[in-house]
Amino acid sequence: MKRLLMVLLAALPLVGSAAEGPAPSIPDGYPRSYARIIEEARKEGTVSIYSATDSSEVAPLIRAFENTYPGVKVEYADQNSTEIYSRFIAEVAAGQGSADLVWSSAMDLQVKLINDGYAQAYASPEKPNLPDWAVWKNEGYGVTAEPLVIAYNKRLMPAEDVPHTRAELETLLRTQKDFYQGKVASYDPERSGVGFLYISQDVEISRDTWKLVEAMAGTSPRLYTSTGAMMERLISGEHLLVYNMIGSYALRRQKKDPSLGIIFPSDFTLTMSRIAFIPAEARHPNAAKLFLDFLLSKRGQAMLAERDMEPVRTDIPNDVPSPPAEQIRAIRVGPKLLANLDQLTRLRFLKQWKRIVRGR
Repeated sequence: MKRLLMVLLAALPLVGSAAEGPAPSIPDGYPRSYARIIEEARKEGTVSIYSATDSSEVAPLIRAFENTYPGVKVEYADQNSTEIYSRFIAEVAAGQGSADLVWSSAMDLQVKLINDGYAQAYASPEKPNLPDWAVWKNEGYGVTAEPLVIAYNKRLMPAEDVPHTRAELETLLRTQKDFYQGKVASYDPERSGVGFLYISQDVEISRDTWKLVEAMAGTSPRLYTSTGAMMERLISGEHLLVYNMIGSYALRRQKKDPSLGIIFPSDFTLTMSRIAFIPAEARHPNAAKLFLDFLLSKRGQAMLAERDMEPVRTDIPNDVPSPPAEQIRAIRVGPKLLANLDQLTRLRFLKQWKRIVRGR
């Protein structure tokens, strides 16, 4: 179970005095009325965030936010996507208060929460700078555009084996089943929200995905809920290949360990986004608006790019490796994501998964 980590990055003695100092300036291009949001946010004094993004990856961004808006302290809870969903639902039902901003890579679970009325509408001043697919009802905002990749161990996997398409990967695992026994890994769709999202989206794009799942099943794959654990076992050589790994984590690790290889599948590269929304009952809604806008601003997006999270904006320069535009299949933020969360549809999907992968 992924740790729950609360990160309080602002120095407490500064909170009270900062709120009494000069108000931060309104960002360029924002309406004058934004001064009211800044003023109210400083009165609120804090913003609570539930996120599936590792705290270490966003610590510089949080520090920059707190320096930009003195007096607004960030409380950051780092947990996996399924834990976020369950915790948020339970807290709201109990009426005990919950996060001010929910930010997760489990796009379907986020859209379900929004669709079920848990989010409030907010027309961010940054909305005109975002692609149409990244915004839904002024409630859900896609913050990144991260590809899913095939990651492999360059030291131990034969260069001639490296697949560039799903069909090549399927053929490899069928013809060299013994060599890859226990050496293939991916997310577990039964226990991981993102795992279910990614494989179900693959199937939606191509029914041939089930043939790949069959080939993977023949190698007794290892299935994970944590990207970090999967990455460590890939680097150590316990695994040789990981399917559908979140690209930003792989790109980040590759800078430290060049033995990590990364493939953007050329048949299609699925691109996911970390969706953020402000809960309808947020206790600090203005502070949440400030943080959301900072995430979507040029500065915030550039800082995400520095951590190899491909920004959703296309108007900022960044050197994050990415696939050619023509092979990208972006998962849209919107109601279409709800289809696979229908209880019967989900159970039917997982039944087929278990029949293939677990033989039952």
